[in-house]
Amino acid sequence: MKPKAKKAKCLAAFGTGSDVGKSIIATALCRIFSDKGYAVSPYKAQNMSNNSGVTPEGLEMGRAQIVQAEAARIPPHVDMNPVLLKPVTQIGSQVVLLGKVLQDYSAVQYHQEKTRLFDTACQALDRLRAENDVVVMEGAGSCAEVNLMARDIVNLKMAAYADAPVILTADIDRGGVFAQIVGTLACLEKKQQDQIAGFIINRFRGDITLFKDGVDWIEKKTGKRVFGVLPWFDHFHIQSEDSVVIEHPEAKTDPSQTPTVLVVRIPHISNFTDFDPLFQVKGVAVDFVERVQDLSPYKAVILPGSKSTRNDLDWLEQTGWTAKIREYAQNGGHVLGVCGGYQMLGKEVQDPGGLEGKPGATEGLGLLPLVTILKAPKTTTLSNFEWDGVPGAGYEIHMGQTASLEDLNSGKVRSQGLFKVLDRNQQPCRDYDGAMSDNGRVMGTYMHGLFDSPAVLKKWLKSLGLEGLEIAEESGMQARDRQYDLLARHFEKHVDVEALIKEAME
Repeated sequence: MKPKAKKAKCLAAFGTGSDVGKSIIATALCRIFSDKGYAVSPYKAQNMSNNSGVTPEGLEMGRAQIVQAEAARIPPHVDMNPVLLKPVTQIGSQVVLLGKVLQDYSAVQYHQEKTRLFDTACQALDRLRAENDVVVMEGAGSCAEVNLMARDIVNLKMAAYADAPVILTADIDRGGVFAQIVGTLACLEKKQQDQIAGFIINRFRGDITLFKDGVDWIEKKTGKRVFGVLPWFDHFHIQSEDSVVIEHPEAKTDPSQTPTVLVVRIPHISNFTDFDPLFQVKGVAVDFVERVQDLSPYKAVILPGSKSTRNDLDWLEQTGWTAKIREYAQNGGHVLGVCGGYQMLGKEVQDPGGLEGKPGATEGLGLLPLVTILKAPKTTTLSNFEWDGVPGAGYEIHMGQTASLEDLNSGKVRSQGLFKVLDRNQQPCRDYDGAMSDNGRVMGTYMHGLFDSPAVLKKWLKSLGLEGLEIAEESGMQARDRQYDLLARHFEKHVDVEALIKEAME
């Protein structure tokens, strides 16, 4: 008789709503299980986010599970996020299945594929369970959306498949925490209620001892325990999963008093975490801004990545941003475009195959003498590069090519650019990425995560005339690793970790 295949235990971190702290709690659990010697992996069956990254195999997955894999001290793998939805319109998304683009689906079309996608997600979880001691599962949004529950493949149905106890996270900072918890349970059938092992209250401000009566009330009302109350933290930083954290962008800094970088909050923004390292630089402020305003006081303007470049170009034109950014550049301002933002800086974005909607072309900002042609397949690489001899590392996720019209028509490999690319997905290459204007004030690149390299960040700030600033010498991964440790210690201080481990491993 063959020995029974190993099957890891599972523990699920679900929420009463979006942005209540599920990702943070899953990240903390991954680091804590790893600290205690368990082979642990994160898992989220379906992730809806334009904030994605690249695995060592050159495949695409959600950044939240990449962060959690880092916390677990293992390489990210697409089994950790088998289904990734990247919103293209209000009613449609690009579906990335096991790291590769499947196709764009409307919401209706996607729901028709749920059975197949659930099976694929289950197979991915099975593979993770065969290789680990424990899998930390993350839910999506609220686990009690009654109108979606029959088609939900990421929350309670997946937890039932994995026989995973569920820790329900509620956010006290947004108010109504008692209604969040009791209301969530009230929306569930008795069998689903029984899946909930207990609760974690997140983002508490003030004296926690004053909430003891609240904890007692919740436990008495629900018959389930509160595993802990997590205070609001600001002494460490963990990358956010999606753009909910910048849903209400506005200028928060007086750029005449503090050197400030403005990031234009375009409608289809992607990979906004590219700019997290800027927030850690003392003496520099960063504002995500949606409303058009005077740009002259700002040290630099950044156009971030976009999941729908042509639509966002139209938005820039219609809102008046296009004129303002052109004027700012003409008057000596510094402009940086990353990925979709880089494409926008050129003369034109062509979409002959209709990858982003109706086939056609859209005029760019014209700040770089380049043209972009959108076409498959999608480029997904981990890349190492040099910028005038300064080493850096990043990742590329984009459709199409950006170059001069002459080079695009001839099919030549670029012989110059902003960065010299040394290798992609560990394969040496001779290529160039990005471009810079003749005056050196307008730059564009496909490299996400370029500021994770302290030397590159320092060089870019120097180009803005900002020298002598305090920049951590730790690389992106080294810096993030320290943050995961701080998160784990914060979590252990306020949550009954041993009870959670017992819940998961018994």
